[in-house]
Amino acid sequence: MQVGYDSNQRKLLSSLCHGAIFFSTTLFSIGVPIVINLISDDPVVKSNAKESINFHFNVWFWATIIGVPIGILSWLTFGIGGILFFPLVALGFALHWGLTIWALWHCLTNSDQPFRYPFIFRLF
Repeated sequence: MQVGYDSNQRKLLSSLCHGAIFFSTTLFSIGVPIVINLISDDPVVKSNAKESINFHFNVWFWATIIGVPIGILSWLTFGIGGILFFPLVALGFALHWGLTIWALWHCLTNSDQPFRYPFIFRLF
């Protein structure tokens, strides 16, 4: 017996999971995909929620690995280090936002298949 899932609900919940990363500076943002993973019984939505959780961890990990040394260097050099590394920070934001927009586009146009971010480590 094949169970049918509501395509609009799948699009909405999957998009909410991936779109929550736009608020990644708040710890609340990871709560959205966690809650959706717990309450949804749709396997595609659950897969998108887990992928979003993994992406949150990757964004926070790389922001820490790159941001802390740049912050310390900037503090030690009275802001010059921050100016010098601005292109690296801008590239990080472009990747972060670009991958998220790609995930949202995928969820809205191909809702029957879960999205997988490239080049991330997965804990779940």
